[in-house]
Order: sequence, then structure tokens, then C-alpha cells
Amino acid sequence: MNHLEDILENVLINSWAKYFLRSPHQVNKSHETDAELIESPSDNKNFLAITIDTVAEEITEGLYKDPYTMGWVAVMVSLSDLAAVGADPLGLVISICIESGRNKEFTSKIAQGMEDACRNTNVFILGGDTNFTSTIALTGCAFGLVPRDKLLTRKGCEPGDSLFITGGVGIGNALGLVRLANMPDDYFPEISYRPIARLKQGQFLRNYASCCMDTSDGLLATLDQLMRINQAGFVIDCNWEKILAQKVFQFCNLTKTPPWLMTAGPHGEFELLFTVSIEKESEFIRAIQSIDMKIIKLGSVQDNPVITLNLPSGRKTDIDIAPLRNLLYTVEGDMQRYLHEFKTFGEKWGLH
Repeated sequence: MNHLEDILENVLINSWAKYFLRSPHQVNKSHETDAELIESPSDNKNFLAITIDTVAEEITEGLYKDPYTMGWVAVMVSLSDLAAVGADPLGLVISICIESGRNKEFTSKIAQGMEDACRNTNVFILGGDTNFTSTIALTGCAFGLVPRDKLLTRKGCEPGDSLFITGGVGIGNALGLVRLANMPDDYFPEISYRPIARLKQGQFLRNYASCCMDTSDGLLATLDQLMRINQAGFVIDCNWEKILAQKVFQFCNLTKTPPWLMTAGPHGEFELLFTVSIEKESEFIRAIQSIDMKIIKLGSVQDNPVITLNLPSGRKTDIDIAPLRNLLYTVEGDMQRYLHEFKTFGEKWGLH
């Protein structure tokens, strides 16, 4: 069996969570949702959804150099967690930790990135906190409401369900590869990384989806986590031109990068990966056609808890994503070893 505890990030989360008494008003268990869901005694129609995320490692590791990107992502990453539970956002508060020597132009660009992300999603920053520190850390805490009768979590898919995603993937991993492999910046400019939280799609999906999770950790890692939570596997039709964002597919052709790599890295985007049951699929397809919502069908849920790739060559392969998900912990910050291990993984499973 594939267990949650096989993934070191899950073990780390559990090692902290064991010290904290769980609220009797909390609806979800650990790992079951992108945002925490809380019962409110004064509201019998909605759950309160709360989530918090910090953008820091991406800055210290050099993935983000543009302060505008830093601010944009700090807002979108939390809003994406709300999207994955189908929440109607109420707003967010932010914490800004930054070096005292930064000039006003730099900090203004962070603020502009945050505000533009808010205007893109029609959400407002309600307040926050500022601090001077040795490194930059930008935190967003977002909250919203989820109808109690339309609960959307990571748990609930069944064999035979169809698997979809709200858009092409890979923009985060393309930027990550350019940075870590010291490629020219113009191969995939940082301005190409402007992921958007799919709030409207999440609100729509709460009427149809059997489970949902955002792809902030990359497509394959998201599939792997859903597999472990549901103890059900996935069959993926690897039409890379359809699965990858257009500019990512072009990047792969330009740099001779294997397309699968853009789905396997841990620096994702904010698309929603979700399943729809056989009983609801026809109604779901008619509904998305009526509102012109963009989705991509990736495959289906299978009873065997493994990820099966139907490769363009016609060959099928079952892959174990755990070594890749644990790689950031096992290489202890050695990015060259990290890239080497990724290549080794692809060779092991015949992914080219």
C-alpha cells in the first residue's frame, strides 16, 4: 500500500501537528483539504475556510528575482487553497518580512504584485504586519466561506471517475529548471510565471467534483498525494502537448527538455486537479460547455493505488513518485545532485 507517511513532507507536518489539540469545530482531518474547514456556531449554512502560506524558499533559492513575482505569488498561493475547496473568498491578511536595506522601488513592486493579484481575482487585502528581517518572507492568510452542502475536499474519488485539470501545467517547473540549470533567462522569462488562483472554477466544481487539489507542488506530486489519501490510483494519457501549457511545450522543444519533467518538479502552478463521478460526468460536461469553462481531461481513477502513464509511444508504465517528492529532503540542498537524480528517475522509468 502507498501510505501518506512514505512522503517526508507529510511526516514533517505530522511531527508538528501531534503537539496541537485539534479543534472540535474542525471538519477536515490532516492532509484532507487544501484549506482548513471550520464550523461556525453562528452560521449553519457555511463552513469557514482558512489557509496560510509563506513565500520564502523560492526567494532565497533564487527562483524569484523580480519583487513583483514575489508579491503576486504570495497572494495567489493562499487564494489557490481557497479555490481547491470551492470557497467564496472574504479576503486575506499579509505578513511582510524584509531586509531593512531594501529600497522603496523594490518594496513598491512587491506591493504592486500583491495588489494586481488581488484585482485579478477580485479579492482584497484587509490588513497585516510588517517586520525587518535578514531574509524576505511574504505570508498570506486567506479566508472564505464554503456551503456546508457542497463540501469539496481531497478525499472522495472512486475507481471509474474521470480525471480533469483546469489548464495546462508546467510553468513553475520551467522557471525552476531555468534557474537551477543556469539557463539563459530568456529561455523562460520570469514574467511568464504568473499563475492564477482558479477561484471561479473551484466555486463551479463544488457542484460536481468528487475530490479536488491544486497543483502548487506540481502535477505528479498532486496525483501522488490524492492517490495516498484515497487509496486509489490514476491512469494518465500522456499527450504532452495537451497537458503542458503552450509556452511550456515550446520551452521543451527549444531546450530539448523531456516534457514529463515539467510535470514532475515540485514548483507548480495553481491549476485545480479534480475528479468527476460517472453519474455526474454527462451533466458536468454540458454545464462547462454552457459557460465556456476550459478543462483538460487527463485520464481516470483506477482501483490499483498506483500512477499509470500511457506514454505517447504506446507503452504503459507504473511510476513511483515518492523518491521525487522526498528528493528535496534527501539531497540536503545540493541542487546539482537534485537535477542529476531527476534525470536518473526518468531513465529508470523510460521517460524521454
